[in-house]
Amino acid sequence: MPDFTSAPSVIVLWAVIGYFLGSIPFGLLLSKVMGLGNLRDIGSGNIGATNVLRTGSKKAAAATLLVDGGKGAVAVLLARALAGDDAAQAAGLLAFLGHCFPLWLRFKGGKGVATFLGLLLALAWPVGLAACGTWLLIAVLVRISSLAALFAAGSSTFWMLLLGYGQYYFLGIWLTALIVWTHRANLARLRAGTEPKIGTK
Repeated sequence: MPDFTSAPSVIVLWAVIGYFLGSIPFGLLLSKVMGLGNLRDIGSGNIGATNVLRTGSKKAAAATLLVDGGKGAVAVLLARALAGDDAAQAAGLLAFLGHCFPLWLRFKGGKGVATFLGLLLALAWPVGLAACGTWLLIAVLVRISSLAALFAAGSSTFWMLLLGYGQYYFLGIWLTALIVWTHRANLARLRAGTEPKIGTK
């Protein structure tokens, strides 16, 4: 039996818990419960809030945004309260990976933006608020969710250093790289000028 009293084992345990929390496909579940159809057959097929919005239901999209962000926040807050800051970082990172690569959906999940912002808010709320503000500013200016997400992720490490949360810098780099990876198709469409705008069905 593993010794869960040792620090490495505790971190691994919370990483696993974070993954399974993050892997709950709330967008897919909410769309089915609310009678919006199979989200896999709508828009990009993504399980996140932006694609839920393409069903025409702002209520479902808002709910998905909240619960996808919430699962990242819950993973961080629980791990920090029960096992400390290193476990919180591990739980947050794995919650993000769980959302993007859920076991239940053959590792084809969402792009992780809401979960990313939720875990940032729980980990360092000033950084989270700054990243959310960056997302909102770009979204209002250009009305392209993916571009707003890329700016928010890219700015997060800058906000960490500026606001005095440098201990999360390397986690921020990993999360930013993963956001870029999950948005690689969006980047291609942005270059081609074919990326849909917010609210497009």
